[in-house]
Amino acid sequence: MTILIKLGGSLVTDKRQARTFRRATVRNIARQLVELRAALPEAPLVIGHGSGSFGHFEAEQHDTAKGVYSAADRLGFAKVGAVATELSQLILGELLAAGLPAMRFQPSSMLISRGRRLHSLHVKPLTLALEQQMIPLVHGDIALDSKDGGAIISTEALFAGLVEPLRARRIILLGEVDGVIDENGKTLSAISPETFPRIAPHLGGSAGVDVTGGMLQKVSEMIGLVQARPGLEVVIANGDSEDILLDLLVSGAARGTRICAG
Repeated sequence: MTILIKLGGSLVTDKRQARTFRRATVRNIARQLVELRAALPEAPLVIGHGSGSFGHFEAEQHDTAKGVYSAADRLGFAKVGAVATELSQLILGELLAAGLPAMRFQPSSMLISRGRRLHSLHVKPLTLALEQQMIPLVHGDIALDSKDGGAIISTEALFAGLVEPLRARRIILLGEVDGVIDENGKTLSAISPETFPRIAPHLGGSAGVDVTGGMLQKVSEMIGLVQARPGLEVVIANGDSEDILLDLLVSGAARGTRICAG
């Protein structure tokens, strides 16, 4: 079963400063992925990442998340796509340097949105890459929209569209915090659809520029996803923690916040 791993924009960039790439952090994740592949050689992996201080700064400047209707909007839309690709190329370079067979897939060429929500997704090239033991790399991206001209599709929304066709059973969302924080500043060990309404009022946005909603939006999307896909487990954890991927996926350690329907 495929494992979907997101490197959050707050993890791979400094979301408070435009175009700030955290190279050392990505190198540490790449090292863990090498060890993870050695420990679980049969487990298909898809790596996704947020746009952080690359795409979000550009998208805020051009208001791209609200649709694309004018010539100025279209130019801004194209610029958002270009800068998202710029970050993805940096991450790809680190994965390749670590000896990982990573292959970048441009989400905007694979999907169409409608009403600024994911409408259709062409996954055959990605599934073929997994069959050939490649590691697909995707990211939050712009999308041509059949109603609003253009939109931004988050990595979480993209993952939601990949769960069924890739038969994913685990989603790991890595950011710069230990998990979902409650009103007392403590990390929640678990969230379910039943407990989410009580927790939701205490969840905030992002520490930096984020046009896709921050933590509240992230958890809300994942709650909807685990409700629709029983058996799916989502973990939100700190990507800066030592060997976090190995702890979660090899050792089975209880880290971060677990989201599931049960």
